[in-house]
Amino acid sequence: MWRRSLQLQVVTSTLVISVTVVVVLGVFLSDQINRSVIDGRQQSSASEALADRVQIADALSKKPDEPPNPPSDATEPPESPLDDVMDTIIGSGENGSKKRYEVLVLNTSSPGKSRASGNVTPDDVPEELSAKLERQEKKFDFDDPQRYTGPITFIGDSQPTPTLVIGGVVNVNGENYEVYHFFPVTEEEQMLSNVRLAIAVVGLGLVLLLAAIAYLVTRQVVTPVRLARQAAERLAAGTLDERLKVRGEDDLARLATSFNEMAVNLALKIHQLEELSQVQRQFVSDVSHELRTPLTTVRMAADLLYDAREDFDPMAARSAELMQAQLERFESMLADLLEISRYDAGAATLDLEPVDVRDVVLRAIGDSEALAERHTTRFELRLPNEPCMAEIDNRRVERILRNLLFNAIEHGEGRDVVVTVGADRDAVAVAVRDHGIGLKAGEDTMVFDRFWRADPSRARTIGGTGLGLAISREDAALHGGWLQAWGQQGEGSQFRLTLPRMAGADLKGSPLSLVPPEIEMRRTWRGQMTPVLLPASADGAGHDEG
Repeated sequence: MWRRSLQLQVVTSTLVISVTVVVVLGVFLSDQINRSVIDGRQQSSASEALADRVQIADALSKKPDEPPNPPSDATEPPESPLDDVMDTIIGSGENGSKKRYEVLVLNTSSPGKSRASGNVTPDDVPEELSAKLERQEKKFDFDDPQRYTGPITFIGDSQPTPTLVIGGVVNVNGENYEVYHFFPVTEEEQMLSNVRLAIAVVGLGLVLLLAAIAYLVTRQVVTPVRLARQAAERLAAGTLDERLKVRGEDDLARLATSFNEMAVNLALKIHQLEELSQVQRQFVSDVSHELRTPLTTVRMAADLLYDAREDFDPMAARSAELMQAQLERFESMLADLLEISRYDAGAATLDLEPVDVRDVVLRAIGDSEALAERHTTRFELRLPNEPCMAEIDNRRVERILRNLLFNAIEHGEGRDVVVTVGADRDAVAVAVRDHGIGLKAGEDTMVFDRFWRADPSRARTIGGTGLGLAISREDAALHGGWLQAWGQQGEGSQFRLTLPRMAGADLKGSPLSLVPPEIEMRRTWRGQMTPVLLPASADGAGHDEG
């Protein structure tokens, strides 16, 4: 689906790129907003903490005034200035309301002078913040406040609360006071969470919107292309009147116009070729049939001359023999032309009968023995012991085998020709193997074309029209069989004929391999061969074994 659908590829690519961009922008915006909110909160909290520390320092540094009258209750302790300033700090919010942060003042030398607001205790102070302030006290550095941000669990709270803690040291009259401000940042965390959720929702909506836009845009482009593809397929299937609708004047409209012009020209050319092919077929058929009558008359006269050649002088007798041989060759060529014209006209039929394929092979070899002797070629037969029965047209199959044997003798360069017969439950097969010049790459299919020759410069030793293998392939196809070729330069070639045992049955395989067994075995041996380097012998000579 991914490889075949352009629309899916474009929409998916747009979706992936959009998700990447939205995620990057969302992370960037979230980080910027988070920094802005946290930095603002830290700055405002630091200002408030600094103001409170100044106020505490001023209150502790003032000496208490003498009261005009002594207190009526001598047992009641005097009110500490730290209590006054704590009340002032905590209750100095806008409109007199209590501020939403807590303050803890610790006197390290006199714990009794420590004060705290709300439910804050000294145990709530983070250890790392307390350690930093202790180091500052030792260095007499009282102007650098320290910060800590994290969840803190106060007394009475069930869950930790995100809190910003700012700690500073106030030195008054030689005494150090650690002042801690606890600023809850729950509202800020909730706001940032809402912002992140909004960014995620907006980003998802934007991605879906971009995917929908990409789908609609690509559909406008892909739909005409898809229609053009379907029209091209129908045109290739033979529907020559297929045309595309032209809408507008854009690139797609010009594509449709060009397609229609191509279809018109193609239909015209095909029509012209069909007419020319029909004329050629009719010409071949008419000429072939017209030549049979004068050929019969010439044949009768030539037979008379050939039979009486012993009464002629040597020159005339030799002429009669040559004329007889050329007439036989001419009759063979005429028979091929007539046969191929029958196939072109669709008039070829089969005369089926149950036949032992071994007998057909023996008859074809018998017809080829004279030619094989002239080329010093021998036949090597590999026939099964059991009959190989099949419903075939005896005449046509024998002609196929003769053509294959003649071809093997022609190109076998005087070497042995191996004929193998095989059979299984569904099919019978005959393989003809020569050890001649072989075939080049791609010639295993071209060899069945009409009038094709592997090497036009090579002299023919057997006369013919070049239609033998083409007719053989048509005969095999008429039986519902296969005629296939294999060849390799320097290794010869092999032709395999496969026919169904029962007429009309579909072939699923062949009893014989198309590649000769010795070639297949050599390939397997080479593929499995692993060089092994043996230890050197006593005389220093090494051995290689594969």
